Amino acid sequence: MRSSTFARVGFALSLMVIAFVYGFATRWHGWFPNDFLEQASQQATRLRKVWSPGPAAPAPRVYDRTGIRVPRPDSVQPGVTLLVSSWEGEDGWKPELRLIDHQGRVLHRWRVDRKDLFSGSSISRGGLPSGRILHGSHLFPNGDVLVNLAYIGTARLDACGNVLWRLPQRSHHSIERAEDGSFWISGTSLEPRARSDRYPNGFPGIDEPTWLDQILHVSADGTLLDKIGVLDLLYANDLERYIVQEYQPEAGTGDLRSKDLTHMNDVEPLSSSMADEYPLFEAGDLLVSLRDIHLVFVVDPQSKTIKWHASAPFIQQHDPDFIGDGWIGVFDNRDDFVKRGKMLGGGRIVALQPHTDSTRVLFPTRHSAPFYTDVRGKWQQLENGNMLLTEAMAGRVVEVAPDGRAVWEWVKAPYTESKVPAVLEGTRYDLSPDEIRPWSCSPAPPFQDSSRSTGGHQAS
Repeated sequence: MRSSTFARVGFALSLMVIAFVYGFATRWHGWFPNDFLEQASQQATRLRKVWSPGPAAPAPRVYDRTGIRVPRPDSVQPGVTLLVSSWEGEDGWKPELRLIDHQGRVLHRWRVDRKDLFSGSSISRGGLPSGRILHGSHLFPNGDVLVNLAYIGTARLDACGNVLWRLPQRSHHSIERAEDGSFWISGTSLEPRARSDRYPNGFPGIDEPTWLDQILHVSADGTLLDKIGVLDLLYANDLERYIVQEYQPEAGTGDLRSKDLTHMNDVEPLSSSMADEYPLFEAGDLLVSLRDIHLVFVVDPQSKTIKWHASAPFIQQHDPDFIGDGWIGVFDNRDDFVKRGKMLGGGRIVALQPHTDSTRVLFPTRHSAPFYTDVRGKWQQLENGNMLLTEAMAGRVVEVAPDGRAVWEWVKAPYTESKVPAVLEGTRYDLSPDEIRPWSCSPAPPFQDSSRSTGGHQAS
């Protein structure tokens, strides 16, 4: 009897060991049923985000202060600031865009019901619409806004938040206006793919389906005018080596496991008014950022020729901008996977001049306070020479002078003692309260403090 019991125990232990070893090998080598387990895990994560009572993008709290601080009021660039984050209301936590003055008073707000914005979308890379963040915006002079619901689509809202049109093209991250009134927007494929029209037999070296980032050209009325595949561009211009050199999360296992190979986060057209300052480029050329392979390039959207590219000196960068005199400014996250970026010293704004192959650091300086966001982040060159920086995962927007010192700051109020909602965007617009007041649904004074729950960039 005892030997029979030992045999059963031994058999059970053997099954446990075999199951553990096979489970480990399944994850490591991608064997069956790894794909099904990944899908189940992703859907569970998405549903948990949907049912969570808090904001969609919480982060550890960094600052013990909230609201407005103006240490150098005479140095602040005039205008109003558009903030994109989450705020709590009677209907719970929802994404909002808030337009504030320099004292932090809310001049206008757009509260977004994500379920109504894209009610027909199903679970995909973006998950359910009700669990996604607003990532990318553009403000019009009449109070309309364009917004991206991350990896779901783009919509235009009027000043009261009513949807004027929507484009479910899995857009994300950035919205940049062209001179003709159209927009260039980051997008992605509806599902992971291993091939494209240009490469019908698949991309060489990429055997598994991956999300295909796409450069979207969209008209002012929401019509998709063009779609350019990012992997198509890399392969056609002999730049696929960056996928191999820069993104090997499991080096030595024989393949690339990530379904997010490029992670495009910005596309910006070169204006005709600035084109003469860039000898290598022409008006209408596009400046593109691919975070996960640390690559920034300029491409002719007609010929599909990449005219210039750089993969240094930044790490997982965001928001490259044409800033004049031949310079391109880049938000260098410098994600070093260490708390608050202590290994490499935090985030930077780095400028590159392609025609001279020059590089310089615009921020920080020896006068600057610590600044770091491992993911996300934006920056804006202001007319007076200042820079507006969005420290996204710290919930902070700060304006700094050329000497690196802060002149104006807004910090998001936390929703728990240790967590703060991420601030996806802070953008300065050349508008006055008198221009905003006639918009429909604008509040009457006195205005609410923007940090609490319930130059400049011209609106164009």
